[in-house]
Amino acid sequence: MNFENIKLGVAPINWTNDDMPELGGENTFEQCISEMALAGFTGCEVGNKFPRDTNVLRKALELRGLQICNQWNSYELTTKTLAENRKNFTELLDFLETMGAKVIGGGETGNSCQGQMNVPVFEGKGMLKTKDEWDGFTFGLNELGKIARDRGMKLAFHHHMGTCIQTIEETDRLLNETDPENVFLNYDCGHFHFAGEDPAVALQKYIGRTAHIHLKDVRPNVLQRVRDEKLSFLTAVKSGVFTVPGDSEGCIDFPSLFAIIKESHYHGWIVLEAEQDPAKANPLEYAIIARKFFKGLTGI
Repeated sequence: MNFENIKLGVAPINWTNDDMPELGGENTFEQCISEMALAGFTGCEVGNKFPRDTNVLRKALELRGLQICNQWNSYELTTKTLAENRKNFTELLDFLETMGAKVIGGGETGNSCQGQMNVPVFEGKGMLKTKDEWDGFTFGLNELGKIARDRGMKLAFHHHMGTCIQTIEETDRLLNETDPENVFLNYDCGHFHFAGEDPAVALQKYIGRTAHIHLKDVRPNVLQRVRDEKLSFLTAVKSGVFTVPGDSEGCIDFPSLFAIIKESHYHGWIVLEAEQDPAKANPLEYAIIARKFFKGLTGI
């Protein structure tokens, strides 16, 4: 196949950071979506400055030729009841369905260190330690995935640094212990590389179960600092561990990733999602770098 069934989107985390609102606090919603469109993207995920009134949001996006493709959902299946998770999940589904999205993403934040500024990411990650913990987690995820499937949407679970689903081994178990009709993967090459995994090996393994793709690059010199200095995930982000595909400072082999996607049956969005400090990395400049890079590899 070629890339005719692929759409290119971008995440607002390049402009404003949900976990650290001080990053990009000066950037408005209107600036964010205007620059997304100016850079050449046709879709976006939802950020903390996006209006929740769907009529207001739809008009602002339509003026710029954008559509919503996904929003992060913070699953807390390890720390809250399934009923509480179901309520939050259903409310977000209502919003995304109204906006025309087909995917609901997100990862398990309940026992994660990803949002803790002072916990080393390589030492304090969330864990599922027993079979009972795994069973409770995968049962809950299956139940939420069923709700999404019944509404014509896909739950795309995001493996993430600092969480209980970080490595290929953990991702394998998650996918093996959930129903492939209910639970899909939100693949992220940056997080797999950060975790010490080969992003191409992971994508080849999971592309058939992937419903959403995030692409970002990693600066290896900063990643080494994160290890050596025992930095937290948030400190790593502020220090510039991530950058966009197409940046010469990155190290991920994107031609190999796009070759795998091209040979697959993947239909859906590829989203630029490279959180940086906007004061150090101008969001529009870096979005344009990535968009040109994507076009060179895909023709779209």
